[in-house]
Amino acid sequence: MAKGATKAGAILVKLVSAARTGFFYVKRKNPKKTPRKLEFVKYDPRVRRHVLFTETKINK
Repeated sequence: MAKGATKAGAILVKLVSAARTGFFYVKRKNPKKTPRKLEFVKYDPRVRRHVLFTETKINK
């Protein structure tokens, strides 16, 4: 199994805060089922509020 892959073609992506705090979440994504970039409104503890998180690549 390739490094970073977890299940049947899934890859790990980084969700970075739009508040530019440097805080991020890591999420598993299957690019065949979800070809567009992920966007979530999640909690950023550094600014203590919910902000938009957008998908970026995980730098190795």
